Amino acid sequence: MEGNDNTIERGFNAFKSIEDNYPKYVISLDRKDLSHDGIIHLNLIDFLLNNNF
Repeated sequence: MEGNDNTIERGFNAFKSIEDNYPKYVISLDRKDLSHDGIIHLNLIDFLLNNNF
């Protein structure tokens, strides 16, 4: 996702139309927190190691 706004939006847009109360996550290799509109962004390494979330 890093560096390409179209790729970032594509990753997050898939969840925008889902109207439920379950948490939504986008997992990528980006270290920068890209969370927005209630969709949580996690770094893949942190997710796999269960760190920082």
